[in-house]
Amino acid sequence: MSQPGKSILLVDDDEEIRELLQTYLSRAGFQVRTVGDGAGFRQAIQDEVADLVILDVMLPDEDGFSLCRWVREHQRLAQMPVIMLTASSDETDRVIGLELGADDYLGKPFSPRELLARIKALLRRAHFTQDRPAGDVLAFDEWRLDLISHRLFHVDGEEVFLSGADFALLKLFLDHPMQILDRDTIGNATRGREVMPLERIVDMAVSRLRQRLRDTGKAPRLIRTVRGAGYLLAAQVVPCGDGYRP
Repeated sequence: MSQPGKSILLVDDDEEIRELLQTYLSRAGFQVRTVGDGAGFRQAIQDEVADLVILDVMLPDEDGFSLCRWVREHQRLAQMPVIMLTASSDETDRVIGLELGADDYLGKPFSPRELLARIKALLRRAHFTQDRPAGDVLAFDEWRLDLISHRLFHVDGEEVFLSGADFALLKLFLDHPMQILDRDTIGNATRGREVMPLERIVDMAVSRLRQRLRDTGKAPRLIRTVRGAGYLLAAQVVPCGDGYRP
């Protein structure tokens, strides 16, 4: 599935990598902007939001982790897919990136074809989750999820910003309430390609979603662990009309 006209912002301090990927991805039909440091990224994303960001971890002025965190803290950027790049083989870097809300992770050196495949997978997922009829809102437990804006509201009025991966996982649970979802099902729905063992990826994604839903006790009541089987959303899900706001 092609993504004609989709925009990509590439952040990497290696000029050769920037030039190579800009040429390769432009030939694949993308509009590509490149910058070499964190300051350039912040300015570029304020000038124009991208459809997807490729973000190197090691930058001369600010690391990619803090930039990823910054993206997820801003409403207009929160759903923008982020692929992180690293020259480190340390799994800790990957864990940190994914916990901060990165949608995928790729170690250097990598094949441009593999990067392109991951980009297409993330953009397909973003397109699927945004392709909903207007006014589509789901109510569950003490929460309301707007499927158009991807905005999550608690009954006390708090709004919680979701990354693209957070939204995809929550939507999967809401589509299958009171049903056990195994790790393969969750992994296939929320990640394009595995960069770590599937079990670790899924557990991290569920843990992050529990934090968003204030479901972090010793025995989570909303997203329950079913030992040896997977996870279950213990709530009824009800469509609640047009444009919920607290």
